[in-house]
Amino acid sequence: MATVSGRWKPDACSVWTDRMGFDMEFVHKSVLLEESVQWVVTDPKGIYVDCTLGGAGHSHRITEMLEPEGMLIGIDQDEDAIAAATERLKEARCQVKIVHNNFRNLDQVLDQLGVPQVDGILFDLGVSSYQLDTPERGFSYMHDGPLDMRMDQEASLTAEQVVNRYKEDDLAGLIYKYGEERWAKRIAQFIVAARKEHPITTTGELVHIIKAAIPKGARQDGPHPAKRTFQAIRIEVNDELKILDAAMEAAVHHLKSGGRIGVITFHSLEDRIIKQAFKRLQRGCICPPELPVCVCGRKPELKKLKEFTPSEAELAENPRARSARLRGAVKI
Repeated sequence: MATVSGRWKPDACSVWTDRMGFDMEFVHKSVLLEESVQWVVTDPKGIYVDCTLGGAGHSHRITEMLEPEGMLIGIDQDEDAIAAATERLKEARCQVKIVHNNFRNLDQVLDQLGVPQVDGILFDLGVSSYQLDTPERGFSYMHDGPLDMRMDQEASLTAEQVVNRYKEDDLAGLIYKYGEERWAKRIAQFIVAARKEHPITTTGELVHIIKAAIPKGARQDGPHPAKRTFQAIRIEVNDELKILDAAMEAAVHHLKSGGRIGVITFHSLEDRIIKQAFKRLQRGCICPPELPVCVCGRKPELKKLKEFTPSEAELAENPRARSARLRGAVKI
């Protein structure tokens, strides 16, 4: 039986109606599904945490592997995801607890549930297909919709505020840093010029401005010209990268000895953070190399670092998986 906390109402189902009257179902093709679940789940009677519940693709597969004594804890900040996952997992034979929260608060969530240690933890850091394909969520440069991009609909900061209120230098900096966009300064200049005429309120407007800012020759090859800028703004709105280091520390702290962690990433910035965090936790000591002896007292916490990428068959079925990477580790 699923236990739900948060603002979601238990009679909701997995289908919603958007502003134009079309049914929008929370559909998301889980990437590296078998690789991640088979890596994380080692005890059918254990306790497992899916820190990015989404539409419950990974969680559903985890519950299929657990016995009635086992437990799945699902965490997500997206209310639509909470509703969809609760519906999908209602027939699970194991214990299921679903929490509306951000995984940055993992310590608090597990403390409130009275679960100090778990057997495995999974993170899927990508944006869901539902979020990308629902125009009113404002994540996609392929659909016109309001400039939102909030994963947590209760959050105060939106993409519209970032685009219309940030100073030009700050805009250029975050587009360059989080989007790795070579035309960041020029894009910021064009955004500031456009918003002087009137506020930029839709994704379509922003895409048009970005295309105008990037020289035609630079738009001929590679990904969509707005991809990197949209990624950067989304990361800023949801504070995606700044929370990863602390989240990894908390997750590993709550793992039992022999417990496993798996993290699926979709771009180089977050993958680099996870890779470095795992190596630091594997090494233990974080003292400056010039010190002759360790003074921090930290001991190694992880071992057996593993890496997985999608198979050719998965890439053929789901092209969005092409940049995915799963990093796994075992708690000492």
